[in-house]
Amino acid sequence: MTLFWSIYISVLSLGTIVALTALLFGIRKGQRPDTTDDTVGHAFDGIEEFDNPLPKWWFMLFMATIIFALGYLALYPGLGNWKGLLPGYNEAGDGKPFANGEAGWTGVHQWEKEMVRADKEYAPIYAQYAKLPIEEVAKDEKALKMGGRLFASNCSVCHGSDAKGAYGFPNLTDNEWRWGGKPEDIKQTIIGGRHGMMPAQGPTIGEDGVRNVAAYVLTELGGRKLPEGVEADIAAGQKIFAGTCFACHGADGKGTPSMGAPNLTNPSAFIYGSSYAQLQQTIRYGRSGNMPAQLPYVGSEDKVHLLAAYVYSLLHGDKAEQ
Repeated sequence: MTLFWSIYISVLSLGTIVALTALLFGIRKGQRPDTTDDTVGHAFDGIEEFDNPLPKWWFMLFMATIIFALGYLALYPGLGNWKGLLPGYNEAGDGKPFANGEAGWTGVHQWEKEMVRADKEYAPIYAQYAKLPIEEVAKDEKALKMGGRLFASNCSVCHGSDAKGAYGFPNLTDNEWRWGGKPEDIKQTIIGGRHGMMPAQGPTIGEDGVRNVAAYVLTELGGRKLPEGVEADIAAGQKIFAGTCFACHGADGKGTPSMGAPNLTNPSAFIYGSSYAQLQQTIRYGRSGNMPAQLPYVGSEDKVHLLAAYVYSLLHGDKAEQ
């Protein structure tokens, strides 16, 4: 905030309090000291008002609100760039500075202090689980509850509260893992994120090629039938696939986890839809998906270990319990 606006806000806030205080005392001074049967001289629907002073408790209550406001503005930010006198907000805790490098109370600083306290309290628990293999952590009911809360806070907005995904976001409860479903793969996905990109093939293979490749993927790889009335050269689509698509998806179309290329033989692997029209759209224009690295949001690799165990349990839960 610039100096001008800081001064403007401070003068406006304090000026308003001073003006209200002056008005309060002015009204108080102009009142008669005792009660009377005289009226103010006018009536509302036949009801007249006595010309009596306001109760003393009302005046004292109003003064208390003014004192409270001044105390609040002294302790907390509220006067432009003023940081407040509230003690204990020079750092987040344990020698860790606030993320913005500033001191003083703010809602974000309060949250950061609470996070430091929580990490200090629960860090030994996270560290204990981090020493165990993910497969073993996935058998622990208490650990899965903790991992489930981490999932709900960080992952459910994209993958859904049931982890079954949505359009453009993969289902984490099936056996289709675009980047690999081993424990170490899941953990690395969470820590560093993933970025998958399929180039647009329309300009390269043309519209006929788009239709033919989509038909090949749908029928020969997916084992389904073309929509009624659709004509396509499946053999030509196979040749284009062998020359253009196999580098990522493999000659058998079962994908390459190291590249994030999905298995084209299973319709559930298509997060952008597996219909003939949707396949054409994907081939024609390509797709680009990005999962941000979650380590900065989850907070620590020990927490990521718990989260990875929970995600692993979504598919392997029954086996993990055996």
